[in-house]
Amino acid sequence: MVLQRTVVELGILIYSGAQMAAVHGLTDLFGVANRIAAEHQSGQLPVLRLSHWRADADEAPNRVFDSLPGTEQPLVALLIPPSIAGFSEGQASEALLDWLRRLHRAGTVLGGVCVGSILLAESGLLDGRSATTHWTSATSFSARYPAIKLEADKPIVDDGDLITTAGLMAWSELGLRVVDRLLGPSIAASTARFLVIEHSDSASECGSNFAPILSHGDAAILKVQHWLQASGAVDVSLAAMAQIAGLEERTFLRRFRSATGLKPTEYCQHLRVGKARQRLEFTNDTIDHIAWTVGYQDPKAFRAIFKKITGLAPSDYRSRFGVNPAKAQV
Repeated sequence: MVLQRTVVELGILIYSGAQMAAVHGLTDLFGVANRIAAEHQSGQLPVLRLSHWRADADEAPNRVFDSLPGTEQPLVALLIPPSIAGFSEGQASEALLDWLRRLHRAGTVLGGVCVGSILLAESGLLDGRSATTHWTSATSFSARYPAIKLEADKPIVDDGDLITTAGLMAWSELGLRVVDRLLGPSIAASTARFLVIEHSDSASECGSNFAPILSHGDAAILKVQHWLQASGAVDVSLAAMAQIAGLEERTFLRRFRSATGLKPTEYCQHLRVGKARQRLEFTNDTIDHIAWTVGYQDPKAFRAIFKKITGLAPSDYRSRFGVNPAKAQV
């Protein structure tokens, strides 16, 4: 019996000045992940369909490469590679920026590397959100995009529907994050081992970082999800979520769970813990301060929920996966 696996499409953007080594590297990375997933012979693992989208002049990008040509389907994720030459105004045509906004509204996860993060900033999608970019661009980035919470000390900011990374070679970690989401942490780890590239062990040991389902097609629920990602799910209520969705509370609850697989309270818990994991990995903030930052006034409640979701106490998580400042300076 031949197992029928679902197909999910991942796009890679080719814009003026895009680093083609990253375009082809990501294509190869996903190809390796596909091969490893196929070896598991599991019908539950999707097949990754890879496409390249070229942005030319003032027209919306068009598909110029497709690993599995056939039916049209929405992009699950679009990755924007870096540019060694840096950012120029000509790279951000209004047609391209509008295309990025439309993809995001439809539930596509957008990931940017270095200049890719700047293109997301140009689109306005990062306004009010946290992001990172290459350290050489940090000062100009902050001045140009004051509405964005720049965290230039972090190599990656995974905000669920929007992912930004800082280094020119960070495309590999971005690609592995996507593999982790779609095929699971063990296949992401196996892909990293095969390619001999670095990958955090936190996902394989504590479960993947929170990856919300965004491709469900329910526009009202997706609107709430984008709002929760932007607010960090801090000081939110069922009534507020239902109002954002434009739905009666009971209808909202039913549709939210049907679309995301989680109750709103569970969704918010996972979102907050995901943000806490990043802070534990990349900052030296106290655990109590992190608890407050992600929306918990009771540090004890935060510790209990964190351990329930990750299997580790926050202090143990930090000691195992946190960046060691002394080592970082070597």
